[in-house]
Amino acid sequence: MKQSEVIVIGGGLAGSEASWQIAQRGVKVTLYEMRPLKMTPAHKTDKLAELVCSNSLRSKELHKAVGLLKEELRILKSIIMEAAINCEIEGGKALVVDRECFAKYVTERVSNHPLIEIIREEVTEIPKDKIVIIATGPLTSEILAKALAELTEIPYLHFYDAISPIVYAESIDWKKVFIADRYGEEGSYVNCPLTKEEYERFVEELLKAEKVPLHSFEDPKYFEGCLPIEVMAERGKDTLRYGPMKPTGLIDPKTGKEPYAVVQLRPENKEKTLYNIVGFQTKLKYQEQIRIFRMIPGLEKAEFARLGSIHRNTFVNAPLVLKPTLQLKKNPYIFLAGQITGVEGYVESTATGLIAGLNAERLIKGKPLIVPPKETAIGALINYLQTANPKYFQPMNINWGLFPPLKEKVSKKMKYIKLAERALKILQNWIKENLIIE
Repeated sequence: MKQSEVIVIGGGLAGSEASWQIAQRGVKVTLYEMRPLKMTPAHKTDKLAELVCSNSLRSKELHKAVGLLKEELRILKSIIMEAAINCEIEGGKALVVDRECFAKYVTERVSNHPLIEIIREEVTEIPKDKIVIIATGPLTSEILAKALAELTEIPYLHFYDAISPIVYAESIDWKKVFIADRYGEEGSYVNCPLTKEEYERFVEELLKAEKVPLHSFEDPKYFEGCLPIEVMAERGKDTLRYGPMKPTGLIDPKTGKEPYAVVQLRPENKEKTLYNIVGFQTKLKYQEQIRIFRMIPGLEKAEFARLGSIHRNTFVNAPLVLKPTLQLKKNPYIFLAGQITGVEGYVESTATGLIAGLNAERLIKGKPLIVPPKETAIGALINYLQTANPKYFQPMNINWGLFPPLKEKVSKKMKYIKLAERALKILQNWIKENLIIE
């Protein structure tokens, strides 16, 4: 298929980044953005890359995974990172930006690029005979979401996001937990047993905790299959014991009996460096989650790779429908980028936009497509989209649990510094080998 341009649908962070990367490499881009013709329930302006939920791009520190991800994007000449640096305001160790300045900067830079044409209209059909990047975000319009569902098969498209917290394995107190599946099956779940007193105190604190108010575009009627744990607790003090904290069929080897209640943790990755707290999706504020979940035996010193949430989202089941190049398995001319891929967060969305853009440009020129090494932050994120269990797939932020472990043993203090050093060295070699920056 001979092509002379790439179509990008969606002018958020991922779509803007993808468009910029393609155009910077000499390929024409037609960028479709439906605002202001049709607004989403969350956006307020017609600007590209409008920040909706927060003006923080999180930590700048290299020993934090998201700090490393931003540094990788900067090295790869990300327009989003360029805008963030130009619009930074005081935020301590976090990269905080002036929202208006940020969106204006991206809009002006992208709009003025001689190879980018912006068309302000809603796309209702996905072109089948062109190279396309779909970067329509978590609030993808219903018409386009339906078109995407037809391409990927409806069971693989999600419209609501019920996320349980994830803890680092190294922060679990393994002396207080036991590994077992129900009814004596071979064990893969980590079980945190609670006494009657511990359970009742946990429920009491859960009911008192501060919650995040719903956004105006969110439906307060939750699906029964993904109720927040605090909503379950409101239905009666024993509801959780018959739900996600059910102890049935689990025998604590220390007592030889079933505990009064159990919190189960499921491995989140093959390396078992991350564990998901099963069924603990929640609307509690983050600090309340940390306080209350550390009341669970074995999690008193838990460190969280991700905290729980429930919100409106549209995303595909990436392990089933996406190639590591971010192409659809069923149509290699269609790429996905941003939160619709199953990543969570502004910086993560930008990273997928950058990779989708690089690969779309390479596809149009007949070059080999690229996949960033999994030792890098960008590569670790994309590797998660490939290797996560599709049965339990949920959106993910970048975190150290996604990275391959170091070969050498180092202190905890040095571990993240060494992971960052390794990532940047491998990234530089990858850039040179693939002539990504000429």
